[in-house]
Amino acid sequence: MEEAIKTAIPSSADGMSRIDGRAKVTGKAKYAAEYRPDGLAYGVLAGSTIAKGTVTAIDIARAEKAPGVLAVVTHFNSPKVPGHQKPKKPTKKAGPILVFNDNVIHYNGQPIAMVIADTYERALYAASLVKATYNKQAHDTKPPSDISMGIAPWGKDSVRGEADAWKNAPFKLEQEYVIPTEVHNPMELHAIIAKWDGADKLTVWDKTQGTQATRDDIAKAFNIPAANVQVIAKFVGGAFGSALQVWPHEIAAILGAKLVRRPVKLVLHRQDMFTSVGHRPYTWQKVGIGATADGKLVGITHEAVGQTSTYEDFAEGPINVSKGLYACPNVTTRYKLLSLNIGTPTWMRGPGEATGAFALESALDELSYQVKIDPVQLRLINYAKVDPENGKPYSSKYLDEAYKMGADQIGWENRRQEAGAVKKDGWLVGYGMGGGMFGAYRDSATVKAVMRADGTLLLQTAVTDIGPGTGTAMVLIAADIMGLPADKIKFEMGDSSLPNAPMQGGSATTATVGGAVYDACTELKQKFQKLIGNGGTDNPDYAKILSDKNLAGLDVTTQSSLGADAQNKYSMQAWSVHFTRVLVHPATGVVKIDKVVSVADSGKVISQKTARSQLIGGAIGGIGMALMEDAIIDHRYGRYVNNNFADYHVPVNADIPQMEALFVNKPDSHINAMGAKGMAEISLIGMAAAVANAVFNATGKRVRDLPITPDKLI
Repeated sequence: MEEAIKTAIPSSADGMSRIDGRAKVTGKAKYAAEYRPDGLAYGVLAGSTIAKGTVTAIDIARAEKAPGVLAVVTHFNSPKVPGHQKPKKPTKKAGPILVFNDNVIHYNGQPIAMVIADTYERALYAASLVKATYNKQAHDTKPPSDISMGIAPWGKDSVRGEADAWKNAPFKLEQEYVIPTEVHNPMELHAIIAKWDGADKLTVWDKTQGTQATRDDIAKAFNIPAANVQVIAKFVGGAFGSALQVWPHEIAAILGAKLVRRPVKLVLHRQDMFTSVGHRPYTWQKVGIGATADGKLVGITHEAVGQTSTYEDFAEGPINVSKGLYACPNVTTRYKLLSLNIGTPTWMRGPGEATGAFALESALDELSYQVKIDPVQLRLINYAKVDPENGKPYSSKYLDEAYKMGADQIGWENRRQEAGAVKKDGWLVGYGMGGGMFGAYRDSATVKAVMRADGTLLLQTAVTDIGPGTGTAMVLIAADIMGLPADKIKFEMGDSSLPNAPMQGGSATTATVGGAVYDACTELKQKFQKLIGNGGTDNPDYAKILSDKNLAGLDVTTQSSLGADAQNKYSMQAWSVHFTRVLVHPATGVVKIDKVVSVADSGKVISQKTARSQLIGGAIGGIGMALMEDAIIDHRYGRYVNNNFADYHVPVNADIPQMEALFVNKPDSHINAMGAKGMAEISLIGMAAAVANAVFNATGKRVRDLPITPDKLI
C-alpha cells in the first residue's frame, strides 16, 4: 500500500495550475445562465411582502398586459406539479415549500408569482406590477430572550459517562455563545434554464452541486423517468451548501417552461439569495466545561438551539464536535430547534462543526486562563488518541504535529498568557488558536476511462466542481498512474448522463471520485499490460499499442467505494488548527487580522496549489464569520435589511492579511489508495474561535456573540 501511495502523487503536483483556470478567466467557461437555447424566455419571481398569513387575491392584470409578457403564474392558475400534491395525512411540518401550490405564506420574500416574458427587462418590469392582497397574521422572526426554554428537543440528549460532570471540577466555567444567521453569497447567483424536449423529456442547465441528485428530484416532482432528465452543470461559481438541493425557483422555471412551451431562464436576484436558497442558521449555544488543576478535562456539557423554518426542520448538530475533539470521559450534549418565519436553513461550509467549534474552542480558551496553561498545551493534555465516542482507532491522526507546525510559524512563543500584555505601535497584539474536526467521508463513484487512438485519455463522471479544483486533482491522479503528461488527459464532468457520482459536498469528492479515478486508471493500465504481455513497461506507448493491435481505443468503467472492513474498523476524520495574530486599536475597537497560519491534517495532498487555495479560502470565510457576517432582520416586517453586497459585509482584499497554508501531508492508507482526505470543511472549522481568542488575548474582552464589531470592544 505504501508503494501505491507514493506513486499516486505526481512530482509535478506543486506546480500545476488549474486545468480550467484559463477558461474561467477568459470567459470561455459557461455557467448555468449563459446558455442560449432557441426561443429562450425569461422568468422573474415576485415575492411575498408579509412574513406570515395567506394570499387572498393577486392582481396580475397589468402584468399580463405589459409588453412581451407570455404568462403570469400564481397558485390560482398554475398547473399542479404531480409530485407536489399534499399527502392525505400531512405531518406537522410537511417539508419544503411547494411553489404555487397553495396560498399559505411562511416567510417574507416567499415566491407568490412568476412573470415570463420575451426579455429579462420586460419580465422584471412586469413582475413589479404584480400586487397581492393578504390575510396577514402575527409573525415570529426574533429568537426569545430565554432561548433555552420551551423549544422542542431534536433527538434525545446524549450522555457519555456522568451527566453534567463539569460541575464537579475544581476549575470550571459555563458561558453562552451566539452565531447569527450567515448567508451564502457566492459570486454566481443561483440560476436555471429549463427546456422541455417533449411531453416527458427535459434538459436543465442548473447551478447545482449534484447533477444526478438534482435529476432524480426533478424527475420525482414531475413524475417522469429519471433517464429522460438531463442536468448540466459544467461550471459552478461557488456554492458550499446552497446548491445541495432543488429549491422552489428551480421547480418554478421548469413549470414555466412547460406552460409557455419555450425554454425559460430564471436567475435569482441577490436579495433572493437571502431567503430562497438556505443559510447558516442562527444558533445559540451554552458550554459548561471543567478541568483539574493540571488541565485534564473532567466534563463538557454542550447545549445548542438552532434556527429552522415553520414548515420544515433543518438540523446540523453543532454539539457533535464536543463529543469527539478531545479525550474527555464525561460529555453531555443537548440540541433543540427553534421554528421561525424564515426560509429553511441549509448546509453551509463546515456546517454544524464550524458553529460548534466556535463555542467549544472559545470555552477551552477561557478555561486555559483559569488553569494557567497555554492553550496549545491544554489541547495536547487532552489529546484523543482513539475516538472517544466508540473507542475505534483513527485511520490516521497527526493533529499534534499540526499544532507544532502552526505554533512555530505564527511565532506562538511571543504570546503572553496575560491578556493585553503585548503592544505594537499603539495597537494591542493578541494571539489565538482554534481547532476542528470533520468526518473523512468516501462515497461511491463510477469513472469511465477511455484511452483513444491518439494516446490521449478521457475520464468521465457526473460530479460537479463548485470551485475547489476537482478536475485538476483528478488529472493529477490519472497522470501519475498512466505516466502521461497532464495535457494529454481530459476530465469530463458536470452532466447527469455521465457515470454515477455523488454530490460535491461534505469534503468527500477527492476521496470518492479520486478513488474511482485511481481504480479506473489502474484497471485500464493493467488491460494494456495484458495486451503487450510480460515485456511491458511501466509507462507504455498507448497509441502505438493500440495501432499495433488495430484497436480504435481501450476503455474501462470502474465503480469504487470505501470497503466495509475499513469503515467498521476505523474512525475516519480530518483535522485542522488555525493560528491568528490580531491587532486591536484600543480607542476605536478596530480589529485587524495581522497574520493567519492554517494547518490541515487531511491525508496526502494531491494538488498543492488548489489545496492551498482551499485552505486559505476557508480561513477567509472564518474571518468573515468572526468579524463581519450577520444577516439582520427588521422584526417588524420579518424582512432582511442588509440583503445586498453593500450592507452584508464579507472579507475583501483589504481585510486579508499574510496567510499561510500548511499541510501535515501524511497519507491515510485506509480511506483510499492515494491516502487523501477532504479539507474543504476543516479549512473554516475553528477559525472564528481562533480570531475571538486572539481578540481576548489582545484586549481582555471576551466576545461570545458574533460578529466581533468595534462597539463590543470599546
